[in-house]
Amino acid sequence: MIPRLALTPGEPAGVGPDLLIQTVQQQQQAQLIAFADPHMLAERAQQLGLPLQILPLDMNAEPVPTAAGTITVAAVPTAETVVAGQLNRNNASYVLQTLDAAIASCQSGHCQAMVTGPVQKSIINQAGINFSGHTEYLAEKTNSGTVVMMLATKELRVALATTHLPLREVADAISAELLIQVLGVLHSDLQKKFNIADPVILVCGLNPHAGEDGHLGREEIDLIEPVLQQLRAQSMKIIGPLPADSLFTDKYLQGADAVLAMYHDQGLPVLKYQGFGRAANITLGLPIVRTSVDHGTALDLAGTAGASNGSMVTAIEVALQMTAASKGAH
Repeated sequence: MIPRLALTPGEPAGVGPDLLIQTVQQQQQAQLIAFADPHMLAERAQQLGLPLQILPLDMNAEPVPTAAGTITVAAVPTAETVVAGQLNRNNASYVLQTLDAAIASCQSGHCQAMVTGPVQKSIINQAGINFSGHTEYLAEKTNSGTVVMMLATKELRVALATTHLPLREVADAISAELLIQVLGVLHSDLQKKFNIADPVILVCGLNPHAGEDGHLGREEIDLIEPVLQQLRAQSMKIIGPLPADSLFTDKYLQGADAVLAMYHDQGLPVLKYQGFGRAANITLGLPIVRTSVDHGTALDLAGTAGASNGSMVTAIEVALQMTAASKGAH
């Protein structure tokens, strides 16, 4: 059966719509369904000078691969006309409405995975809506417990123990309970959604040199290592805590399936240097498959045809791989 993917282009004034339109210029393996305003997509396609035939969604029709130059749209209207590159707080609720509709389509089984374009958190918050990011929003809407943010290229997977926190708050946020939950989700989803039977996970220390035997901090000795020992006793293959400045080398990465970084800017700069524009952002621990692009809204590029859709293509590819692996795990 041809899989269906629910796509949310994200902030309508950003490059998300552009990336979707660029991507469907090629024939797809799956049926892509855009949860978006069809008029906005049509106007953006015209602005980009690209052909786009918009097909209405027929919930009862059998899925067919998306043909080049077409997109099936589940219509969600914007509140006001969209101008590429210009944020409008009145359209903030539209962004969340597209997410809600796409989540529902995955929960019902109509779509097998969800691929999200970039959102602009600032304009959503300026509209009076408390929003810290896709990851947290999806966790709340799906009533999930611990969820884990992971970015992946073909060569490297980096998951995060903490996500969007000020650096000052990171150390206090890391607890034994959190690490047990995060490593449990990471290990389980590598098995279920990536078809890796016995995953090997490298774990970063929190401090420089992984604490240098307690001289640069004791979190590794008092907190991280005891958790890793506990999980190793449950037959998990976990290596660490390792100094983050040397972990990301071939010596350690060869044979590893994923890295757990303690905070956002410990692991993601390395991954994005290695594969920016061809990485996917993945939310683990959800009852649905969700991937996303690895970048922001790039308002200055919206409507210019200057944005690269490489990360969107990767996010779709990874969603399909995870969908296939998830089917095999059942």
